[in-house]
Amino acid sequence: MEIVYVYLKKRSEFGKQCNFSDRQAELTIDIQPNPELAEQFVERNPVDLGIQCSTCMSEHEVNTERFEMETRGVNHMEGGWPKDVNPLELEQTIRFRKKVEKDENYITAIMQLGSIMEHCIKQNNAIDIYQEYFDDEDPMEVTDEAPSAKTINVFRDPQEIKRAATHLSWHPDGNRKLAVAYSCLDFQRAPMGMSLDSYIWDMESPNKPETALRPSSPLITLEYNPKDSHILLGGCYNGQIACWDTRKGSLVAELSTIEFSHRDPVYGTIWLQSKTGTECFSASTDGQVMWWDIRKLSEPTELLIMDISKKENLETSLGAISLEFESTLPTKFMVGTEQGIVISCNRKGKTPAEKIVCTFSGHHGPIYALQRNPFYPKNFLTVGDWTARIWSEDSRESSIMWTKYHMAYLTDGAWSPVRPAVFFTTKMDGTLDIWDLVFKQCEPALSLKVCDEALFCLRVQDNGYLTACGSRLGATTLLEVSHGLSTLQRNEKNIASSIFERETRREKILEARHREMRLKEKGKAEGKEEDQREEEIAINLEELVSKAEEEFFDIIFAEQKKKEKDAMHKKPLLMQSLEEEEEELVGQQPDGEEEGGDEDRPQAMLTLEESLMIPIARLGHPADQPEAPTLPSVGPDVLFDSLTVICFTKLHCSERGLPEPGPPLGGPSPPP
Repeated sequence: MEIVYVYLKKRSEFGKQCNFSDRQAELTIDIQPNPELAEQFVERNPVDLGIQCSTCMSEHEVNTERFEMETRGVNHMEGGWPKDVNPLELEQTIRFRKKVEKDENYITAIMQLGSIMEHCIKQNNAIDIYQEYFDDEDPMEVTDEAPSAKTINVFRDPQEIKRAATHLSWHPDGNRKLAVAYSCLDFQRAPMGMSLDSYIWDMESPNKPETALRPSSPLITLEYNPKDSHILLGGCYNGQIACWDTRKGSLVAELSTIEFSHRDPVYGTIWLQSKTGTECFSASTDGQVMWWDIRKLSEPTELLIMDISKKENLETSLGAISLEFESTLPTKFMVGTEQGIVISCNRKGKTPAEKIVCTFSGHHGPIYALQRNPFYPKNFLTVGDWTARIWSEDSRESSIMWTKYHMAYLTDGAWSPVRPAVFFTTKMDGTLDIWDLVFKQCEPALSLKVCDEALFCLRVQDNGYLTACGSRLGATTLLEVSHGLSTLQRNEKNIASSIFERETRREKILEARHREMRLKEKGKAEGKEEDQREEEIAINLEELVSKAEEEFFDIIFAEQKKKEKDAMHKKPLLMQSLEEEEEELVGQQPDGEEEGGDEDRPQAMLTLEESLMIPIARLGHPADQPEAPTLPSVGPDVLFDSLTVICFTKLHCSERGLPEPGPPLGGPSPPP
């Protein structure tokens, strides 16, 4: 039977495009599941997906034939014996085996089955080439090869006006890329037309950068996010914090507001270990450390002022140059300052005294590098002025180890991530020094002249093989160190630990001795000061006594001279009064008596001059008249007047026949 279908459409309407329109969904049919059909299917659990064990080098995928493996087991039981042979009887089984082995078919069957069994056994004993079978074994001794390093690549600044490479950061996944921050650190000396771009370089293509980062101000620091390799954090010269997402292009994804940012260039930025992977903190020479969340860079989440007096005074704060944060110590971080002081801080502190824990002072200039030892976090490395120093948190007064003073200024340093006794330093003369404390401690194990200009920054790859150095002219040199410097040696951890502990104990002993010496010197100085004070007091007392005596006698002699002058001035009046009294006495004498001479005059009748000389002679200096009695403790005026009154009283009493008066109260008896 033939079926015919007639089309009633025009030829022009065939193949016409469909015109769709938005409308609500409609349910045209609802087919219920058929449980009988479900029984025909088998659930696959688990589902095997074949992938390669090596690192994915491409994002493209192709469908390949999947090799399915299955495990089959066979329960083997001893059998196959004839009925007339008892397998429990040893003699019967031995007799039967000898009989079978003599059969020609037995040898042919064994040869055929043997090749098949050999193939299966080899498959079971196959080795997985991607599996590490000897992780627990101790590494072999490193050969006695000389330390060396060779240049792999050089990444040069593509701009015509060269800028210094100020910071380096390795890509967290595989270290296949290197981010380099370029800036001119000469204050207000940046040339006109200088580019602001920084770049991300691919290890395999040194001629052209892979990505350009375009900030609003030159970048001084640049760090990859360890949790998201597409995110980068940068610190700008104008104090702002910038964030990039390489998936969105070269422009800045997030930027902090200038009002709430740093006032000076940002010299340090570090990502924090957080669940979100978006928290970080920064440090600047304005004396502030700020915490940020890149999801909201409008203002910092927390702020700390680097004032070691713990008064939170921004004017007396220390400028921060370098930062250190160890993920194993989430509450602690360290700051290297311009003044050569390392400040240990506690983020969880509530007051300034709790946030700033202690300080380590030992450098004469800014601390350009600060990093904890990856194997022993309580020991950390600082690089500043002309030396590199190793510190211990147990010894705060001084470093436990330090390098000699170099002729060139040191600019950066870092520990080796694979060897606890190896660290790297760069200098202004373009030299890279690699120190191996196990090999030698007084000199670097390897000193390599990288370039003619100064080296500004250094960064070691996580595997320890590659080291990148940035120069003043923007050239970033990639070096590969020798196998001995990048491979952990036998017992190196124990040796490094014993070195650090030994030097820490030695420094503590020296600190105790210095403390005792300072106390002794202080005690001696205080004793000498007391002796000097006693001598000065004794000398001062003698001087005061002699000075008081001189002043006392000077006053007495001055008053004596004054009284003499007054007495000489009153002499005419006294003579006149005496003459009048004599005339009256003469007039009262009986007639016939003549006036006698001087010898007939009474002894008490003294002249005025003689009476005046009595007290004057008595007031001589004690040294001139040692036998004279001691003068009374009265003033010179009272003493002179009392003696004068006594003389005149005696004179008048003798003339009138009256008894002579006694000495004045508290004074000596007058002379006879």
